[in-house]
Amino acid sequence: MMKDKQHLAEIHNLPCCICEAFGFMQTTPTQAHHTFCGRYSQRKTPDRHAIPLCHYHHQGAGGIHTNKRLWVEKYGPDTDYIAQTLDKIYGTN
Repeated sequence: MMKDKQHLAEIHNLPCCICEAFGFMQTTPTQAHHTFCGRYSQRKTPDRHAIPLCHYHHQGAGGIHTNKRLWVEKYGPDTDYIAQTLDKIYGTN
């Protein structure tokens, strides 16, 4: 896995991609979520594939780690948010 501490630090400065996309008010700090939809191993994806999620949408009651199936039904695969995250940080996909 490729580590990129600076990239992860930048993610913490972004709003939660779910709160932003669906018009929710973000009430908890942003965390870096390493995407896992479509992944079939236990290895973590590269840091550059991480997306910004608030605690609620990451590991809270409405979080992808709490109920992946329901989260994907509501918001789509977590990998769908990688390109927009990269664009916000680097200005390009």
